[in-house]
Amino acid sequence: MKTKLFTLYAIGTVVGLITFSSCKKDAKSTTESSPQIEASVLNKIGQLGFSTDQVKKVSNGYLVEGDIVLTEQNFNDTTATPTLRIAESEQYRTTNIVRNLPRTITVSISNLPTVYVAATDAMISRYNALNLRMKFQRVSTGGQVQIIGFNQGPDSQGFITLGSSGFPTSSGNPYNQIAMNTNAQAYGSNPDQGYITSVLQHEMGHCIGFRHTDYFNRNYSCGINGGGNEGTSSYGAILIPGTPSTADAASFMLACSNGADRSFNANDKIALNYLYK
Repeated sequence: MKTKLFTLYAIGTVVGLITFSSCKKDAKSTTESSPQIEASVLNKIGQLGFSTDQVKKVSNGYLVEGDIVLTEQNFNDTTATPTLRIAESEQYRTTNIVRNLPRTITVSISNLPTVYVAATDAMISRYNALNLRMKFQRVSTGGQVQIIGFNQGPDSQGFITLGSSGFPTSSGNPYNQIAMNTNAQAYGSNPDQGYITSVLQHEMGHCIGFRHTDYFNRNYSCGINGGGNEGTSSYGAILIPGTPSTADAASFMLACSNGADRSFNANDKIALNYLYK
């Protein structure tokens, strides 16, 4: 998730990704300035059904649509699943979801301030309160999903990445990393725990297979120049039945944050129950 800075320390409308920051710079930076992306790589990204606009090279793959990491494994995965897109404002999942249920997914966090640890525990509690067949448990090290920090300021358009993650593997495991921005312009010098919780909640949503609710047009939550249609394909966006056919302004999986503590709404719970109850 990204946010646009209206003043040096103020956070306005959030665009594209999902991550929050602290005022601490982490040496384990996973996001870096990206060179020109090769046409062959952009072609692969487009074939998977993702936007090729503003793609960035990161240490473990390519960052697309503001907060989603695509790896070489994603490029090599194939699927025969048809596109099931009906409306333009419903919840969508990726082809790969977490399998081998019921199961407990361990989560660890390292080299981040204590407010991030508290937010991680709150995020886990929110998911576990849904009584899904997939539970989460924080461990001290070596979690199946590892939360780390990176430090990156705003881009040339004034947007700053809050966080990033990826999608489940073809073997049915969750994506293994959530990266949170520690740059002071992302969350300020005194980050709000509830806000960080909601960003982690969103990023974990990607890790277990959710795409952005407004994937059809990121301008819905990100404002003008928010990125438009993220693209659809047999890999990228499969409609989750039972979710609404009208705009959902409160979904936890909107592409951009409004700066508030946004948790699961009724439609999000329908989508989560459909996949994991």
